[in-house]
Amino acid sequence: MRLACLLFVTLAALSTPALAVDIDGHLGADEWKGARHITDFRQTQPLTGKPGSLPTEAWILATPKGLAVAFRCVQPPGVPRTHQRVQRDFEDQVDRVNVMVDFNGDGRTGYDFVVSSTGGINDAVVINENKFNKDWDGNWRHAVSEDAEGWTVEILIPWYIAPMHTARDGRRMLGVYLDRVTGSTGERDSWPAASFTLPRFLSEFGKVEVPQYSQSLLAVTPYVSGLYDNVRGRSHFQEGADLLWKPSGQFQLTAALHPDFGQVESDDLVVNFSATETYVRDKRPFFTENQGIFDFSLLDDYSQLVYTRRVGGPSDDGLGAADINAAVKLNGSFGTTSYGVLAADEDGAAGRFFGAARVIHDFGDQSLGMLLTRVDRPWLDREASVLGVDHHWRPTPQLTIATNVVGSDILQSGTHTRDSGGTVIADYEMGDGWRQQWLGMHFGDRLQVNDFGYLERNNFNYGHWEVRKRNTALPAGSAYSSHEWRFRIDVLDNDHGLRLRRQLRLRRNSDLRNGATEMVQLNVNSAGWDDLLTRGNGALFLPPSLDLVYERISPRHGDWAFKLDAEVVSGGLGGNRQLGYDVKFIPTYFVSDAFSVYAGPYYEHLPDWLVWQHDNLIGRYDEHTLQLDAGFDWSIDSRQELRVKLQAIGLDAGVRGGYRVQANGRAVASNEPVDGFGVRNLGLQIRYRYELAPLSYLYVVYGRGGYAMDGYARRTSDVFDRSFALRDDEQLLVKLSYRFDI
Repeated sequence: MRLACLLFVTLAALSTPALAVDIDGHLGADEWKGARHITDFRQTQPLTGKPGSLPTEAWILATPKGLAVAFRCVQPPGVPRTHQRVQRDFEDQVDRVNVMVDFNGDGRTGYDFVVSSTGGINDAVVINENKFNKDWDGNWRHAVSEDAEGWTVEILIPWYIAPMHTARDGRRMLGVYLDRVTGSTGERDSWPAASFTLPRFLSEFGKVEVPQYSQSLLAVTPYVSGLYDNVRGRSHFQEGADLLWKPSGQFQLTAALHPDFGQVESDDLVVNFSATETYVRDKRPFFTENQGIFDFSLLDDYSQLVYTRRVGGPSDDGLGAADINAAVKLNGSFGTTSYGVLAADEDGAAGRFFGAARVIHDFGDQSLGMLLTRVDRPWLDREASVLGVDHHWRPTPQLTIATNVVGSDILQSGTHTRDSGGTVIADYEMGDGWRQQWLGMHFGDRLQVNDFGYLERNNFNYGHWEVRKRNTALPAGSAYSSHEWRFRIDVLDNDHGLRLRRQLRLRRNSDLRNGATEMVQLNVNSAGWDDLLTRGNGALFLPPSLDLVYERISPRHGDWAFKLDAEVVSGGLGGNRQLGYDVKFIPTYFVSDAFSVYAGPYYEHLPDWLVWQHDNLIGRYDEHTLQLDAGFDWSIDSRQELRVKLQAIGLDAGVRGGYRVQANGRAVASNEPVDGFGVRNLGLQIRYRYELAPLSYLYVVYGRGGYAMDGYARRTSDVFDRSFALRDDEQLLVKLSYRFDI
């Protein structure tokens, strides 16, 4: 009997492929036996579909510890290599590989894992076929090695990293996409030949069947932080913890107790006098972990039904940012149905409660989802409920259709306000580089989703038709490797039939053979009405206008890289009779592969700038803005980094007169006093980060900033110079967090 058992174990061991891969950046002789071997990498940037110009091989192997992927990237000495060290979530144009995995194989959600040739990493969540969100940071392993003929990458992605559906008959069908980017040319070679520039990307991933494996995880991340306010002379200490429990791929729970939702990364400065809110991304770990299930885009720019910056945002009593008692989030699935629940409770009499529930069912070439949100705001005697239903359909290999319907019910001081909206978008890939898109939107004037969500404006009806043509057959001597031309006409009215805009848009996106990218866009706008400027005190009629934009991003060549943005724009009461402009140029100098310095100006001149004063009175200004963006990035070693970010803004607006908006929409000059003004804004952050272990950090952050609005100074440079004296806030923050995997 013992002999039989020993023989059975021996035979089983011999018949089972190697399941342990040593993630050391070197391809062992036997460790990748049994892996799927991929060599057919095709050019997808430019999107020619031709074999890649440099040989690339990859291996995919499912192991009990996770999904293992290896790349061998041949890059002989004649092809320049990028040895630049990059920080996490880098955007630099460097030699790198991407592994994207759709763990359910249904084209709904993917996870992107990027490794540069110098060992830098980036990770992101992919939703809505081709929308990337880099706010998420996962815990996965990687290693890189380099030799004279090329470089090698090994990656291990744990099975607990993402929620996934139940496997069938012990097997799981994954969607997988692999690519390799050559930094010096920008060429992207992929398997399969899918591109995120097309309407279908996630659903075009290659299918890879693997054995079913399951891993559990219990991770606790306690933290302690201390903040000293040098302006007010006081200190603040806080402690708390994040909990992550993943007993299986079908259920995952995230909780935060007394969370520290303060940012250790500074937001860009924005001076906003418009009637619409500025969208700001969220990097807080609780809200980035497994957040993809709660994505419900209204297909209007950044619009979402769950905008997590609301939680812990400005309090309803106007006394600064709200404190959060606790927050919890769970994700799971049963069969091909995924679900998620999110709840967060703020502290104090003005504390709000945020709740969201999401469910999505996959039907193969269709998916149907629902999202319900609820916000209680006792300080305002307000309860906001929003329900959305979204549907994604791929009726043919060429046609993709996405629709959603949303309704809101607001109970304010005993009175209900209800309205609805919806969107439909259809993309048709016609072949030979041609593509069409049709889009239609309706949002009622009483639809309100911004208690928890983000919608730049309601009260509009919008439609556009767009056709695109991709050209990759450019002469070998051309500086460009590809162009994509776009032609769009759109119609925008408010929900009462008032014409807001008719627009013709021409755009060209280009890739250059030296790795640079370029964009040129012309918008020609008809005469129309602005129904937001006076904040509900009458719509203003405006003459035709235009907008010409140019952008170019050049990656590092030698010791330099740069980014250039330029714009010529008309508008205001004068329409095309006066042109404004803005220019932003930011060069980056690389002192070494690990240390880079950047500094560049932004200058704007708007000779006919309209700013609301009160009721139906507006001011007409001659506006000048001078801004500096500067800083440095130093990757001290593989664990340490030091970053400095400085932004200073000086805006000077000389008044040209005051105007009253009449009932017929015409602006009539007024003798009422309207004053010129200046705005100063400063943001400085010095941040040191030490990685103690994966997702465990010590931060030391110094920040200083301020905002001031003064009288007209006549010289923009004087306003800009005085911005450096601002000191509304000056703080030193020390934060220590350590993740324990139990």
